[in-house]
Amino acid sequence: LTPIYSSSHRPVKMVKDTRITYRRRCSYRTRSNRIRVVKTPGGKLVAKYVEKAASAPLCGDCHKAIQGVPRLRPKQYKHLSKRERTVNRAYGGSRCAKCVRERIMRAFIIEEQKIVKKVLAEKRKAAKAAK
Repeated sequence: LTPIYSSSHRPVKMVKDTRITYRRRCSYRTRSNRIRVVKTPGGKLVAKYVEKAASAPLCGDCHKAIQGVPRLRPKQYKHLSKRERTVNRAYGGSRCAKCVRERIMRAFIIEEQKIVKKVLAEKRKAAKAAK
């Protein structure tokens, strides 16, 4: 066979057909329909569907990732046990440790302030009664 020459007089390699088709019904290049081209052991090019990357569950207060809870797609949490889905403390799996600590401290300080207010009011009453 004689090689095929391009306009620059270099031999052009004949390339195997690299077109592939989607394997599912959706024929558009959407975020949920991403594929990776994979060559099978038989030398065929096929579409391998790429799953969406999972984001970590975020703290409701500071919007940072919660430690101890895996990054999975929402449907995959169903297959985990409750122990693996949450963190074993108050607000576990909803708020991060730092925010829980701040909430507890705030509640404690507010209670302390109420007690101090009460004591000061009693002292004022006692002072008025003494006059």
